[in-house]
Amino acid sequence: MAMRVALHSVLKEGQEAGYEEVHATVPADLLEALGRAGITNWQIWRSGRHLFHLLDCADFSAAMAALDKDPVNHRWQAFIGDYVDHFETTDGSPAGPSADMALGQVWELRVQAATAAEG
Repeated sequence: MAMRVALHSVLKEGQEAGYEEVHATVPADLLEALGRAGITNWQIWRSGRHLFHLLDCADFSAAMAALDKDPVNHRWQAFIGDYVDHFETTDGSPAGPSADMALGQVWELRVQAATAAEG
């Protein structure tokens, strides 16, 4: 069963345009690494220095663990680290291959509408 996960990261001061530029074409080997990790889609929105990620995968913890071991991802993280200051975590711990980076969902129209239709 697929899951959708939201993440929040923060760019380094003044790196907004550069971050968008490097994401215009993400390296093919990174796309392959994401697929091997079970990630089927990854979207990113930006508001100022704040980035909001929405990704679809089979298992978020397993995907992050797989990426943590992948040398392609290590190269990408070293490169993109020039732009990204940090990922926010839900418990204040340093970001890593952990589900603690996943934001908690507050509300979903589809779920409420289905519940209302049943009741």
